[in-house]
Amino acid sequence: MTMRAIVLTGPGPVENLEPRELPIPEPEPGWVRLRVHAFGLNRSELHLRLGYADNARFPIVPGIEATGVVDAAPGSDLRPGQQVVAMMGGMGRAFDGGYAEYTVVPRAQVIPFRSELPWDVLGAVPETLQTAYGSLTVGLDLRAGQTLLIRGGTSALGYATAALARDLGATVLATTRQRDRLDDLAAHGVAHPLLDDGDVAAQVRRIVPDGVDAALELVGTPALPDTLAATRVHGTVCMAGMLSNEWIVKDFYPIGYLPAGVRLTGYSGNAANLPPEILQRTLDQLAEGTFSLGPVTTYPLDRIRAAHHAIETNAVSGKVVITV
Repeated sequence: MTMRAIVLTGPGPVENLEPRELPIPEPEPGWVRLRVHAFGLNRSELHLRLGYADNARFPIVPGIEATGVVDAAPGSDLRPGQQVVAMMGGMGRAFDGGYAEYTVVPRAQVIPFRSELPWDVLGAVPETLQTAYGSLTVGLDLRAGQTLLIRGGTSALGYATAALARDLGATVLATTRQRDRLDDLAAHGVAHPLLDDGDVAAQVRRIVPDGVDAALELVGTPALPDTLAATRVHGTVCMAGMLSNEWIVKDFYPIGYLPAGVRLTGYSGNAANLPPEILQRTLDQLAEGTFSLGPVTTYPLDRIRAAHHAIETNAVSGKVVITV
């Protein structure tokens, strides 16, 4: 038996993403085979294709997340047909990931859920929600009544974090480099949409004179000094993304780089960092229409190259989902 899959033959252009017929993988005990219905595209997969990843092998089926149903789970508590998401834990780097009709992952990376939402909606949720939730809780320890600045607000992670923060009771400020996306931020609950002019700190301090309580850096190291300057003494900046494809601070001298008293943290998590009850609650809220993770653009599997190109050129706002 074979399946459709997308194989990345090596770093390079979108043409290196090759549609192929591969054998359906067999799960060993402790592993779960998913019948993939949808998966979200992530910036890390773009980094993999562009050659920035140093922990990958080629050729490989990319994809750090997948949404679907259990197809086989030997020796597991999961049953065939059960709805699940899977993410991280080496997917798409150490072993074949979600760009396929079937994928095999460790049980620890699988979270069951129940929902009647369509698969293209469900496919947008897992990794984005995990990172947003982990950034706010582990990275920032955000509390009700605080102010949060999001750099890169019209990314999928930006929209999701804004929604979670607003649900928590925080006031959200968020940036975009494109003026025509300011209204999108406002429509998704951002109290203060800001046009990124290179001096966001000045704009923030006109709104919050002492600086924000917390800031999520999704652009990367080029924007980090400006984000730090927008944050109050004893406030926290968490770096969790790199939309700029730059994540190294050259010649880092902490005393000179960090404003006095401003804390800098980072966040990168996996399935264990997303409690099943948070996933289920978010899906229920999405179904009720009381919660939104932002815009979703959907492509079929055979248009994976177009989807990658859209992410690489920042042609889309929010999450890109592939339906299988």
